[in-house]
Amino acid sequence: MFRLWCKIITKNKIQDDKVVELDNNTLEVDEKIHSALEIFCHDFDLEKPMWFEKNTKELGQISKTSFRKDQFIESVWFDYLEIVLIDDGKKKA
Repeated sequence: MFRLWCKIITKNKIQDDKVVELDNNTLEVDEKIHSALEIFCHDFDLEKPMWFEKNTKELGQISKTSFRKDQFIESVWFDYLEIVLIDDGKKKA
């Protein structure tokens, strides 16, 4: 099971969050991440943020990344959106 924890943060406090679970083994991990982020944004009536190279790098290094206000085309009411990869859905040996 793939799980991604998405958090809306203002003044270093979690304002809202949700764990998005996907059970689709046909998708690659990066496709699952983008699908889960899209589900979260839909559920919280947010546009999907722009994905930069720094997001890919951070996610690969520390399994989390954040999206600042400048990564959204529309204005947002929070300081940033953070996503944390809880489980990438890969079977452990």
